[in-house]
Amino acid sequence: MVRRGLTLFALASLLAGCGRAEPGDDQPASGATPYVKAHSLQQLMATVMEPDAQVFWHSAGTVSDSGGTRDLTPTTPEGWTAAQSAAATVAETGNLLLTPIYSKDRGPDWIEFAQNLVRAGKQAETATIARDGEAMFETGARLSEACSACHQAYLPQEQAAKADSGQ
Repeated sequence: MVRRGLTLFALASLLAGCGRAEPGDDQPASGATPYVKAHSLQQLMATVMEPDAQVFWHSAGTVSDSGGTRDLTPTTPEGWTAAQSAAATVAETGNLLLTPIYSKDRGPDWIEFAQNLVRAGKQAETATIARDGEAMFETGARLSEACSACHQAYLPQEQAAKADSGQ
């Protein structure tokens, strides 16, 4: 839970443009908000988005295995807080993707994908606040759809660029 709080603080700081950066490609034109890019897109997805999306997804629905069927809906205040924090982080990560440091040189579909992520994250957070397991399951599906749509459009491009650069 502390990690999620720190993650939200870091995202909020990034969005607020705190700190000074050295001049570089990620610097805006003079007079614009001085965003500081702390992570590549791949790092952001691997260290923030994916872990928090997984926390939310593992807090909704049921799992059936040889031991029977288990409801994943949180049962403790801490579980609900963790799910809410994860949903909020997902929504704010979508906002971060709208900033020039991530949206520069991308098409209008990037904006739509990021906005869909924000909406899905907010809906997921609303479901956790309401302690509504069924709504969490439904919004978890919307979150998955938002991620998949963007990945279908951009992940092949990112992988091709990485391959072309010899990484």
